[in-house]
Amino acid sequence: MSVTKIDLLNKRFSRSVIGYSRSEVDQFLLEVAETVGGLVDVGKEMRKKIKQMEAMIKEYRQRDETLRDTLMNTQKVVDDIKASAHREAKLIKDEAVAKAEDTVRKGHERLASIHEDIEGLKRQRTQFEAQLRSLLDAHYRMLEHSDPDVERIEELEAKLTFLKKAE
Repeated sequence: MSVTKIDLLNKRFSRSVIGYSRSEVDQFLLEVAETVGGLVDVGKEMRKKIKQMEAMIKEYRQRDETLRDTLMNTQKVVDDIKASAHREAKLIKDEAVAKAEDTVRKGHERLASIHEDIEGLKRQRTQFEAQLRSLLDAHYRMLEHSDPDVERIEELEAKLTFLKKAE
């Protein structure tokens, strides 16, 4: 059973011949009633504060849970962005490598083509030199082996020129 301030104030004791002094008991009961009343009021305040604190704790727990969910979602988004960036970087790198390989391949093909052209030009030069030598040799042989008819024609032309001058 709970005793309230009012219970203490309304409490009456029986009287005896050699009992307690009524004024002292009443004074004590009054002090006890004030003390108990103050404690009850403090208890009510404490219960009210406890309810407020419990509500705040509940709110903080909800915020904590929300923050935790947000952090987890953020981490997931960050991980997705990282994975996407890695995939994109790999694609860019692979594309760059493919372009570089293609450029190198084209360069090698062009170099091979130039070497073929150079070899073709060398062959043409060699053929031209050989043909020119043959032609020069043929002319040289023609010059060395003059035709007697040509010499005779030249003599006749010289005489004809001489005769024309003498006229």
